[in-house]
Amino acid sequence: MERVRQFLETSIGKTVVIAAFLSAVGAAAYSLKSFLRGGTPEAAFSRMYICTETGKPFRHQIKMGESLPIESPYSGKKTGVPAEACYWNADGTTRKEPVWVLLNQWIHKPGPTFCPDCGRLVVGHNPPPGPGARPPPTSTEYYARKSSGNATGQSAGRAALERQDSQ
Repeated sequence: MERVRQFLETSIGKTVVIAAFLSAVGAAAYSLKSFLRGGTPEAAFSRMYICTETGKPFRHQIKMGESLPIESPYSGKKTGVPAEACYWNADGTTRKEPVWVLLNQWIHKPGPTFCPDCGRLVVGHNPPPGPGARPPPTSTEYYARKSSGNATGQSAGRAALERQDSQ
């Protein structure tokens, strides 16, 4: 114990103690910041919305206690509702950047929603295309299947039909 005391009285010993103290303070500050901030990334509090008046999409940082609809930067009114992403093209291929779609349910319009760009079915929490995914039906395909009673099946398009029907 005496050797440790002698070491700490030297300039090197004092430097080691100061470095250890600063490291401990830094680690404590980092831990406290992480604890107070939580483990949720900032992107989780940001979402795409669409103005029901203008049809223009916009990104919005969600605030505690906020309710729908939110204020739209385009209309200046509470006309912002969650937008759904459509990653399809009219020919059934996929796109990298989505088209943001206003669901009919937000404007109290009856019937399913079809993307204004590609004409394909868009549902709430619209899934992005995955490997081997089949495109959702066009409005013509949707209504043909509905009239033939064939609204079930395993394809992604048919699964989307079932989700839309259940809403």
